Amino acid sequence: MAENSDDLVHDPAGGMPRLLEIMRRLRDPDTGCPWDIEQDFASIAPYTIEEAYEVADAIERQAWDELQGELGDLLLQTVYHTQMGAEAGLFTFDSVTNAIADKMVARHPHVFGDESRDKSAEQQTRDWEAIKAAERKARAAHGVLDDVAVGLPALTRAVKLQKRAARVGFDWPHIGQVVDKIAEEAGELAEARASLTQAEIEEEFGDLLFVVANLARHLNVDPETALRAANAKFTRRFRAIEAALAADGRSPEDSDLAEMDALWDAAKAAERAGRA
Repeated sequence: MAENSDDLVHDPAGGMPRLLEIMRRLRDPDTGCPWDIEQDFASIAPYTIEEAYEVADAIERQAWDELQGELGDLLLQTVYHTQMGAEAGLFTFDSVTNAIADKMVARHPHVFGDESRDKSAEQQTRDWEAIKAAERKARAAHGVLDDVAVGLPALTRAVKLQKRAARVGFDWPHIGQVVDKIAEEAGELAEARASLTQAEIEEEFGDLLFVVANLARHLNVDPETALRAANAKFTRRFRAIEAALAADGRSPEDSDLAEMDALWDAAKAAERAGRA
């Protein structure tokens, strides 16, 4: 058994069985890696989230040469959790893959069943949500907001909560009302900040972000993706400022806001010219 296991671990074409065996060996209480043996679901969860973001980052940068490795890192997280699940008698890798396969078949009756494929993507989305609602009802999860994961990024969770509420009619019907609410929340926060405690300011700011997420939903924009793009743009343009100052033997500390603002505008104009 050990010899066969070693053969599989070192087989470059071993595929999924090889990865599963490697994880089993890493978690072996007698011969495994001390660090891996000490981990549990809670300690590994942050790595799982981090790896998912790194996949998204590679895709956003179109770093296709990196994507394979990032997807492998993310797959390892699933293997890690399923190995721990198997050790605890909760589930196995096979039961997890069978469960998601069953779910995909059940949620795509127009592909794997006898329903017509003659439907739009929007109609399919509505059908998907109806099937999910039926699944929640079967699990006795009756609340409209049930099953919206608490661990999601806050902006993503805000949009999901709002989508659920909108399905039962709790939503602004017009985008202008959302924009008006943003202006109202921002104005109130700016005017009242001197009389509010820090906790109250944080609460009011959270309300503002929640409405901004609502605007993103109405615009069919993923706020996390949009903010990541804005972060990347800011980083790119600020580095252009640093590069321009460095060419003159200076750093941002040696400059002032007016000069850096002008360099920012120059970086923005250069980007636009490059896209023309």
